[in-house]
Amino acid sequence: MLGDEKALTFAEAVVLYPATPADASYLTKIVPLIGSLLIKDITPKMIKNLGGTLLPKASTDTWVRQIITPVRAVINNAHDLGQCGPIRIRGYTNEERVAQDLKRGKKSRIKRQPGSWEWLLKFRQHASQRHAALALFMFMTGARISQAVAMHPEKHLDLANGRICIPPAKGHAERWIDIAPELITELTNLPPLYPRGKLHRPENLRVFGFADRSSPRKGWNDACKKAGIEYLPFHAAGRHGFGQELNVRQPVDEKAAGDFGGWADTALMRRTYTHAEQVSAKVHDAQRRGLRLAEERTKIKL
Repeated sequence: MLGDEKALTFAEAVVLYPATPADASYLTKIVPLIGSLLIKDITPKMIKNLGGTLLPKASTDTWVRQIITPVRAVINNAHDLGQCGPIRIRGYTNEERVAQDLKRGKKSRIKRQPGSWEWLLKFRQHASQRHAALALFMFMTGARISQAVAMHPEKHLDLANGRICIPPAKGHAERWIDIAPELITELTNLPPLYPRGKLHRPENLRVFGFADRSSPRKGWNDACKKAGIEYLPFHAAGRHGFGQELNVRQPVDEKAAGDFGGWADTALMRRTYTHAEQVSAKVHDAQRRGLRLAEERTKIKL
C-alpha cells in the first residue's frame, strides 16, 4: 500500500497535475531543483527556502505565488489521486516579508491607488474612444480587464434591455447585470471591432476591439501621460475604483455592492478593494466633533 507513495518523485507528481500555462512556467524552474526528490522527503521549510534560491530579488508575496502555491497544488493533487500524502505550507510571516524587503532594497505591498470619477474624467479627455469606453465600463461594473476584452457584442450585450453579461473569471460563472443609462449610451455608440491580427470571423468580433488583456496598455499609458494624471493600472482604475467608490466614497450596502461587482465574499471586497483616504482630515474632523459635543455636555472648554 505504501509502495507508490514511497516511490513518487516531485517530477512525477508534476506530470499528474493539470497545470495552467502560468503554473507550468513556474514549475519548469522548480523541477530542476527538487524534481528528483521523493514527495515524502519534501518539507514545507524546504519549499519556503526555494524563494531565496530561485528569486532572490523578489518579494515574499511573489515567492508564495510562484513557488509555494504551485508546489502545494502539485503535491496535494497527487494526494487526491492516492499517490502520496498531502502537504501544508504556510506563507511567510510579516517579519520574513520585512527582512526580504530590506535585503532586496524594495518595499512590497505598496499601497494601491484606486480609480475615481475625477481621474476617469481626465483620462477620458485624452483617451481614444475605445480606451475611454473601456475605462468607464470597468469603473462602473467592477469588471476585470480580462473580462472586458473578452466580451462579444452578440453574446454579452443586451443594450435594448439595459443589461450586459460579464464573462466568467476567477472561478465565477458569467453573470448578467443591469447597467446605468450613461454606460448604455457609451456602449451603443461604440461599434464592435475585430482585434488586430484576428481573422474577420463572427466569433472573433469584440465589444472593445482588443485582442487580449495587454492590448490596451500602450494607449492607456499614452492617455495618462497626455492628461498629466497618475498612471493607474487597469485593475486599480477599474475594479479597485469600483470598490472604493461604492464602499467608501458613496456608501452603498456591502451586499448590493458585492453582488453587483461579482464578489462572493464581501469581506474580501472590504479587505482588498477599499482603501483609506483623507485619513488625517477625517480623524481630525471626528475628534473636533467629539470635542464640541463634550464641551456642550460638560460646559467645560478645552
